[in-house]
Amino acid sequence: MSNIEALKKETPPFEILDDIYRWAAAGEVDSEKLDLAKWYGVYPQRPAEDGYLMLRVKIPSGGYDARILRVLAGISEDFARGTLDVSDRQAFQFHWLRIQDVPEIFSRLEAVGLHSKGACGDTVRAVIASPLAGLDAREVIDVRGVSEQLHHHFSGNPEFGDLPRKFKVSVTGVPTLEGIHLVNDIGFLAHEVNGEVGFDVWVGGGLGAVAHLAERLGVFVKEDEVLEVARAITAAYRDHGYRQNRKKSRLKYLIVDMGVEQFREVVETQYLGRKMADGPSAPVARFGGNDVLGVHPQKDGRFYVVVATTVGRIDPSKARRLSDLAERYGDGELRNTPFQNILIPNVKGEDVDALSAELAELNLAPKVSIRGTTIACTGIQFCRLALTETKSRTAALVDYLELKFQDLDVPFTINITGCSNACTRYQVADLGFMGAQHSGEEVYNVHLAGSLGEAQRVGIKLKGRVKATELHLYTERVLADFRAHRLLDESFVQFVDRVGSERFLPDVVLGAVLA
Repeated sequence: MSNIEALKKETPPFEILDDIYRWAAAGEVDSEKLDLAKWYGVYPQRPAEDGYLMLRVKIPSGGYDARILRVLAGISEDFARGTLDVSDRQAFQFHWLRIQDVPEIFSRLEAVGLHSKGACGDTVRAVIASPLAGLDAREVIDVRGVSEQLHHHFSGNPEFGDLPRKFKVSVTGVPTLEGIHLVNDIGFLAHEVNGEVGFDVWVGGGLGAVAHLAERLGVFVKEDEVLEVARAITAAYRDHGYRQNRKKSRLKYLIVDMGVEQFREVVETQYLGRKMADGPSAPVARFGGNDVLGVHPQKDGRFYVVVATTVGRIDPSKARRLSDLAERYGDGELRNTPFQNILIPNVKGEDVDALSAELAELNLAPKVSIRGTTIACTGIQFCRLALTETKSRTAALVDYLELKFQDLDVPFTINITGCSNACTRYQVADLGFMGAQHSGEEVYNVHLAGSLGEAQRVGIKLKGRVKATELHLYTERVLADFRAHRLLDESFVQFVDRVGSERFLPDVVLGAVLA
């Protein structure tokens, strides 16, 4: 049994809240129990000896209002040195927190209906929901009801507070635009079969050092069955998942060993008590793994606007401006996307240009851009596991590339992470960079042409590495080659398949400009 497993048996994780308040009163954490604080979104940040903490705040279904964003901005100003990050699971993160300030932060969050319970730890994390829910005419069903039901049932539920590892769930209402289900433990994709709306169910997705895309369970689940099925799958993982080695405890390993057919049988016979209806696969996105950036019509005649934050970073002053704009031009609602971006819905047609102009002043112009399709993890600045800097380096990379590739007319994803843990899904990007160290120097391994869209595949790990100081040159040359030699409407994945991956080896690309 690992140390964390022993700790969970000694103290049920969701009971650690009393300890957190005691630590705050004393001004000092109990280092032996600090790992359990993750169940309330609290992590030590780098360097651990300084005693600062990170806090992750859950945003149910990714939606909130301008008043809430102002409260988050206030927390950032008062306690977090101006840090406020949008995560790739639609959450917010703060850094530089002191344990003695956590009770006041929790109080402010609770006052606006937010909390961090279950934001981290070996439990069901925040449920990812389509940010387009209720807006886009292409959706099969508004999934907010399903997502909220799952959130309220699983969030902080002690029945699922001691899973073998973290557990991630997503709900998609527009399968032809979204592909995030492939990297979640459970992915529900809404689609229509013979005139009836239901969900295609995928299980066992997860990246990390050993990537495994989710597999179809082969069922068609009606809307009123989603919670029951989600409970059964989660309970099967809780009871049958591996606990000896945390590196091999995610659901994906159980699915690989057991096989998806046998896993389905276990779920049906031991937890549901009935067979689920068989069903076909839902349609998939071509450019999966990208946000729906820019300005788009809603089904009610208004518009939603998706803006890129630049690697998820948004300072308090910009957050307050966004709050003002959401109220002035929309109805005060905002939504986080699973790609570190923010959506403003319900904008009248006559206000789109004015809103877009004001957003452009904040470097948040609503347009398809490399900025909007590039994500980065926390990196070495705060993360104890990271080996390289990510946020500022990636922001600089975006600034460099956008000046040169404003005419690129198809989405191009660049995902950068500081270690092998894949917090920003580097294996399923057009270009995925995994941070490492080589002879004391920061370098990046390259993963090429991964896809959450129609290709549904993990990227090709290329031989060789790119020095951190040459990251911008490598990426620029790959993009220039793609722009110059792609066929009409050809995606980067299709381009790589046509020309071959050897063309993109770091030594080849950086040895000479591609002709």
